[in-house]
Amino acid sequence: MLVIVCYDVNTETKAGRRRLRRVARVCESTGQRVQKSVFECQVDLMQMEELERRLLAEIDLEQDCLRLYRLPDTRGCEV
Repeated sequence: MLVIVCYDVNTETKAGRRRLRRVARVCESTGQRVQKSVFECQVDLMQMEELERRLLAEIDLEQDCLRLYRLPDTRGCEV
């Protein structure tokens, strides 16, 4: 499945800038950057769950925003 990961990390503090680097590193290990804070990740269900777990371990849900969008597999479909 294709997963789009989007994030916005509050970088006003040193800890926030560190979180930003860590979140980007997790995304870079799994997918391809398409914008500064947007990644496309081609993963299976188990990889998706691992990616989500790793991102949630880095993000501060009180200060940051994280979105993961699962897109349907369209390979083999005619347009």
